[in-house]
Amino acid sequence: MKTLPQIAILDDYQNVAFSFGDWTNVHKKADITVFNHHMASQEEVIRTLQPFQAICVMRERTPLSREILSSLPNLKLIVSTGRRNASIDAKAAEELGIAISITGYHASGAPEITWALLLAMARNVVAESTALREGNWQREVGVDLKGKIIGVIGLGNIGSTIARYAKAFEMEVIAWSENLTLEKANEHGVRLVSKEELFKTADFVTLHLVLSSRSRNIVTSSELNLMKSTAYLINTSRGPLVNEADLINVLVNNKIAGAALDVYDTEPLPAEHPFRRLDNVLATPHIGYVTKDTYKIFYEDTISRLEEWLS
Repeated sequence: MKTLPQIAILDDYQNVAFSFGDWTNVHKKADITVFNHHMASQEEVIRTLQPFQAICVMRERTPLSREILSSLPNLKLIVSTGRRNASIDAKAAEELGIAISITGYHASGAPEITWALLLAMARNVVAESTALREGNWQREVGVDLKGKIIGVIGLGNIGSTIARYAKAFEMEVIAWSENLTLEKANEHGVRLVSKEELFKTADFVTLHLVLSSRSRNIVTSSELNLMKSTAYLINTSRGPLVNEADLINVLVNNKIAGAALDVYDTEPLPAEHPFRRLDNVLATPHIGYVTKDTYKIFYEDTISRLEEWLS
């Protein structure tokens, strides 16, 4: 009897992969195993994935380093959700003869979660809701957005969308990045400023950069200490853009009003991490792209890539 190809679906935290798209044809031609938990160690990843010829990964949840890929002799295909996945060593995969296939992406998720966090933080939504459930009524005073300054670091697709949102709320928008030109800033109706001016003057600072060796730690204590004591930092892009230890120090000492975070240096965030308990942190578990429309594209495209490969 012919052995069917073995396919693994990794990090399906909500156990919803089979709810998005029709997997019937893939099920007929392959055995599929779904992993709902995150495999925390390299050893566990290697041990678990040994039997599989194809693995389907949710972007940047399980790292696939050269050492891991070299230890998976049966692996022929990686299907990764989204346009890019920095946690896959693409060069190693190519050298090892492992194909990488990507899916489409729904672009509205990241800017929407950014704005949701900004609003929730400004108006103390989580704290007020929690207090109400505990029998209290009106504990804090919120912050208006109209007339405030928002500093956007990175004016690409997401950053420029945030600029549009901010203008709809009648905020003043300033922006900076290493490659941002006056022409592009004018195109989006925002004011180009220096990095120093952005951190000194903004009431809200939000980051929207691709993580690279150049952008890693682009925000450290040098920038954070320039911020007003009433200012907020929002990071829904990548955790390592901000030096984590420096941010924790600023928050512990209440040097800024607060931070809203959806991304971290280590994910899932360790159970005892300060971001889980600091009162001036609004933290969510990297849910920027975790939406029904996005998952529909992710998994329907994953099915198509698998069907092509199985054929």
